[in-house]
Amino acid sequence: MLSFEAALATAESHAGVIPSSAVQAISQQCKAPLFDLDALARAAKSSGNIAIPLVKALTAQVAKYDAEAARYVHWGATSQDVIDTGVVLQLRGALACVASNLDKLAKGLAEVATKHRSTVMVGRTWMQQALPTTFGAKVAGWLDAIDRHRERLHETQHRCLVLQFGGAVGTLAALHEKSDDVAKYLAEELKLPLAEIPWHSHRDRVAEIATTLGLVVGTLGKIAKDISLLSQTEVAEVFEPSEPGRGGSSTMPHKRNPVACAAVLSAAIRVPGLVGTMLAAMPQEHERGLGGWHAEWETLPEIVSLAGGAVHTMTEITPRLEVDADRMRQNLDATRGLIFAEAFSMALAQKIGKAKAHELIEAASDSSRKDGKHLREVISADANISQNFSAADIDELFDASKYLGMAEQYVDGVVSASAEDKNGLG
Repeated sequence: MLSFEAALATAESHAGVIPSSAVQAISQQCKAPLFDLDALARAAKSSGNIAIPLVKALTAQVAKYDAEAARYVHWGATSQDVIDTGVVLQLRGALACVASNLDKLAKGLAEVATKHRSTVMVGRTWMQQALPTTFGAKVAGWLDAIDRHRERLHETQHRCLVLQFGGAVGTLAALHEKSDDVAKYLAEELKLPLAEIPWHSHRDRVAEIATTLGLVVGTLGKIAKDISLLSQTEVAEVFEPSEPGRGGSSTMPHKRNPVACAAVLSAAIRVPGLVGTMLAAMPQEHERGLGGWHAEWETLPEIVSLAGGAVHTMTEITPRLEVDADRMRQNLDATRGLIFAEAFSMALAQKIGKAKAHELIEAASDSSRKDGKHLREVISADANISQNFSAADIDELFDASKYLGMAEQYVDGVVSASAEDKNGLG
């Protein structure tokens, strides 16, 4: 907010609204350590916002050294101009940090996806083993979503980080014929785009920032959920990095808890409700909101903090994930071959028709489950099925690496596109 006040004085001097002699006197006092933040906070309660006591304190501070210059503090602006632009200036730095970490996260995920392009694992649907896939394909799915967020955030920064400057009701009437010049100089001084019209009660920009970050955190939560599920004792395929002091238990020495995932998931649980508050605050009254604007003040910073922390946390762990490829291969046989039922059904359908093939393989799968036999054994003993395949055919149909579909190609495509996105967004 003090940056806004200093820039306003400079802009108004350039436009000939206030004397140039006032600029230095005002700017020199626009330094946060000069103010009693606790006193400002207490005064904000009765003032309705923090800008009113701040402007009063700044005026008094300037008056100590130049009474004439003090007359021109906050000239022609309104409280919301100061607060909203102050928020935008903070968001500019915060979102740049988030964007940088998303770039690092994308790079790390691309490396993991490439390394495990052909690392075969079981794919799971409805929490059950389904068909073979690769760990690289799973990570590529994470990366693809992160790249969409990188693009969204880039667009959001461009569209939403703009100057707020409109005076009392958004007309800048107090500046008369100099209003346009002051606005342009102020935008240049703060290096912010100038909106076509002041946006005091139109909150789509801040709501977009909140929802964009909400989407980011949602995807980070999905990644954290996948990692934590894969690290369960019964699965034991992927783990957070192992290092002293990470993931231990106060009572169980053997524990290796996914603590980073827990932090990200906690953010993913909290942020949606906060985003909902930002959306609920959008219908604001006339030219200045009552309550809705105020509801943003604590909500948006919390969203930014949670999102920034979640991105940073995930960026730290994903490049160093510990992947147990041997365990992944072992888990492929947990269902005694049932994950290959679709492969057999499709192959058999080409010989006897889809409906009949589905019926036979479904019956064989039921028999495998009930009798505890491997699906290969059941199929080999069923002449209605086995007569249609040679031994080599059966071997191939039970080879997970031969039923990966487009998994590896998807990895290549996503990693390549991500590299292009990084160049384009940079």
